[in-house]
Amino acid sequence: METKSVSPVFVGRDGELTLLTEALARAAAGEPQAMLVGGEAGVGKTRLIEELTSVACDDGAVVAIGGCVEIGGDGLPFAPFSAALRGLRRRLPEEIAAAAEGQEGELARILPELGPSESGALGEHGRASLFELTVRLLERVAAGRTVVLVLEDLHWADASTRHLLAYLFRTLRRGRLLVIATYRADDIHRRHPLRPLLAELDRLRTVSRIELSRFSHAEVRGQLRGIFGDEPAPQLVDEIFGRSDGNAFFVEELAVAIESGCRSGLTDSLRDLLLVRVETLPENAQRVARIVAEGGATVEFPLLLAVAQLSEDDLIEALRAAVGANILLITADGDGYRFRHSLVREAISDDLLPGERSRLNRRLAEALEADPSLVRDDERTTRLASYWYYAHDAAKALPVVLLASVEARRRYAHAEQLRLLERAMELWDAAPESVRACLRPPDDTEVHPPAGEDASAPLRYLDLLSEATVAARSGGDRERALALSKKAMRVLETVDDPLRAAWFWTQRSRLVQDLSRGDGWAELATAQDLVLGLPPSAVHASVLSDVASWGALHRPGANSLAAADRAVEYARLVGAENIELNARITRGWLTTEAGSIEEGLAEMYAVRDRVIELGNVAALPLLGRITINLPSTLESVGRSEEAVAAAELGITLCHQRGLTDKEAWVRANLSESLFSLGRWTEVQTAIDEAARIAHAPKARALVAVRRATLALGRGDFAEAESQVALARAVFGPHDPQPQHVIGPTRLAMVSAARQGRLAEARAEFEQVVAHGFPPGMQRYALPLLCSVAGMEADARGLPEADAGREAILATVRDQAKRLPAVVPVWQAYDLLLEAELARADGIVAPKLWARAAAAFEALARPHELANARYRWAADLLDASAGREHAAALLVQAHTTAKALGARFLVEQTELLAGRARISLATTPRLAPAPDPQADAVSSLGLTPREKDVLRRVAEGRSNRQIAEELYISPKTASVHVSNILAKLGVSGRTEAAAMAHRLQLFSDLEPTHP
Repeated sequence: METKSVSPVFVGRDGELTLLTEALARAAAGEPQAMLVGGEAGVGKTRLIEELTSVACDDGAVVAIGGCVEIGGDGLPFAPFSAALRGLRRRLPEEIAAAAEGQEGELARILPELGPSESGALGEHGRASLFELTVRLLERVAAGRTVVLVLEDLHWADASTRHLLAYLFRTLRRGRLLVIATYRADDIHRRHPLRPLLAELDRLRTVSRIELSRFSHAEVRGQLRGIFGDEPAPQLVDEIFGRSDGNAFFVEELAVAIESGCRSGLTDSLRDLLLVRVETLPENAQRVARIVAEGGATVEFPLLLAVAQLSEDDLIEALRAAVGANILLITADGDGYRFRHSLVREAISDDLLPGERSRLNRRLAEALEADPSLVRDDERTTRLASYWYYAHDAAKALPVVLLASVEARRRYAHAEQLRLLERAMELWDAAPESVRACLRPPDDTEVHPPAGEDASAPLRYLDLLSEATVAARSGGDRERALALSKKAMRVLETVDDPLRAAWFWTQRSRLVQDLSRGDGWAELATAQDLVLGLPPSAVHASVLSDVASWGALHRPGANSLAAADRAVEYARLVGAENIELNARITRGWLTTEAGSIEEGLAEMYAVRDRVIELGNVAALPLLGRITINLPSTLESVGRSEEAVAAAELGITLCHQRGLTDKEAWVRANLSESLFSLGRWTEVQTAIDEAARIAHAPKARALVAVRRATLALGRGDFAEAESQVALARAVFGPHDPQPQHVIGPTRLAMVSAARQGRLAEARAEFEQVVAHGFPPGMQRYALPLLCSVAGMEADARGLPEADAGREAILATVRDQAKRLPAVVPVWQAYDLLLEAELARADGIVAPKLWARAAAAFEALARPHELANARYRWAADLLDASAGREHAAALLVQAHTTAKALGARFLVEQTELLAGRARISLATTPRLAPAPDPQADAVSSLGLTPREKDVLRRVAEGRSNRQIAEELYISPKTASVHVSNILAKLGVSGRTEAAAMAHRLQLFSDLEPTHP
């Protein structure tokens, strides 16, 4: 039966189509676009997208479409992305190969055609890496051509697809790419999993949403005119408009029903409306429609032939009838069939009798089991698991459901893995013991078996709980992970398995910290007690490693260092290299903070080199951790330049492996070292870059601390206090790590003191000092003690400040004795503290300030140096000794403060100069003639990053190209270029490039004309 139901005339939606074509134009100009298109089922979303893609193809764009696939109510992991990338690969094989080069093993988790995927799925770290690599793949493919990526039916999207889409929309920043996602708005009920994602995307200014309404009476008339090819009768328009309520799909169905003479028999129920045309098909065509409805969103012809029990000729005739009636469509790749509208498929599936549904699923499963080649490789296991499950055959379903869960884990589809594992737990008791006894855990699983168990032992229910706990944690559902771990503990009450119990307690320790339910120590202590006295094992080593790293953050000292040593020893005994490397990071960090600087740093550098050498997925958590901890440790001991170099390499490594949130931490650490070095303009850039990619709460809190530090340095007290409040809201009292307590306390204390709120500042100090300072906290504690002494000195002479001062200063002196100064930067703060304490006691001591200034000058810390020179000048003036020297010091301090933008220090130096009648307006000294052997670029005052940017300007790169090569945003590249132009004294990029070539700043550059 041939029928015409789709109007050849595009009706209405002119405004919506204009919005989409405008987005297409912006994408073609190099500004990536993200669009959401929603509307109720049948309202015309697909037709609108078809019109847009037609326009895009006419403009030379490449269009790739992927739909979310629902199989028995379960989504396939990453289905729309896999389908869309598969389409891109068919159209642009060379471009996809070039864009994926070097990362094929990872990207194969989404696009299996790229080859075998890398082994070793590592939870959140692996998933984050995969997401970043996928976004980068799309950006590279869209670098030279316009690409339109359409992702349909988000209401069926699996959790992994939703997470990847959210990541794409948040991080997409380059390429000629237009991403459009559609969803069925009437399905998004209050508890629908897509609802939180839509709310999140609505908050992104980079995402636009279009909601399609129903057709008006005039638009329905236009649609019917297109369907019938003639002007419809007014009565017919009124009837169809009234019964369809303007829904475009219902209009089509009613039009065909009426045209076919079914007017009187048509009921008002939606299901009957959708089924009426199916029921007019021949019996064989109806049978095929039922198979397609139960087989999934798309069913391949060979699978239909195996299940339909029809001859090939009869099957083709049945399919021809269904296609001719516009009920089924041929898939884009031409090897299968799908429903033209999903509402019809749902209606047919709902109309199946319970026994009929299980029988169809059994036949589908048996056919696929007999011939696995009937469906695509990456869908086979998931579909087979679904078919056997809905066939209600636990013996057949349990093994294949477990296999599907392993495949989901290897694709980082952790939410789908969790759903499958929970289904396996549901099937466990129903499956025969003989089936359960044959099950074995996969070789690459993270949790089974703990060392010491028989690796050939059958899979247990407890193993399912272990895998499910990790899947829930890795998928971001930590509440569910905690609930599963508690359930496992109840099972363990009846089982003597201390290793597995210890493993679960370490999981609970991490989860309560992540969920802000505590600091996790009680759980770790329980795990430690469970493994005490047991032979060395991977679990034992892991517990000790966790104890050491927890101690490094909460109670650094000899006990934590000893735990790290034992963890390394045990890990080596059992050959657990990743645990060993993790413990060595902690050991290197603690060794450095304990004063054995070279030994500790050598250990950390060695670990970094080994992690880079490994270069596999399993090493990603280690890569993230070492790239964060190494620059932080270097900064702690005053090696700020070295810390900057380590951080910049860490940014590159994290970016290459897609560790976006870890990259945010590294950039935040970079900003700390840049602040120490006085490169405050770059600090702002680094913080902004970190903020743009920081999504985890603690990463955002660290960014807030860095913003507060810069704001306080610039004298913006309101901003400093606001940012400290944001950080404290995340770090909070549930998990009081000294590094997250002492630093923000100093910022809040100094801000309050400088605004005259001394009582509040003292309260901050008293609260933090009540807990004391653990070993290794000199980087945070010494600046805090200096600030306390300084605020007490500033308040000297105020009547309300005298009470309590002596007690506070005594506390400062007592705490300082407990902080050995074994590196130059700690020694410099020690000298600064001595000078501030003398000032607080009313002692004029220029020599103390001279020593402090000399110490900071040697360390190239301009802000501390300028402050010391200011105080030195004040004491010289108070002592009436060396007025000229004091004037010179004031000029130096004032010049440095102005260059930094340290407004408070600028005001202080100007007030002192005014009282002493010292002019700060001086003629700058002539710089000595440059050494011909010196670095020509450095002589221009450019920072290392500005050197990199200038080189690329000289090569003729645009800001966007510079950003892509240096892993920064175009805005950041623009800021660097502006700074370069100012320093070179030129008016534009062409002059800057010409100067670079004329002065031969980069000897390996070929002459060019940018």
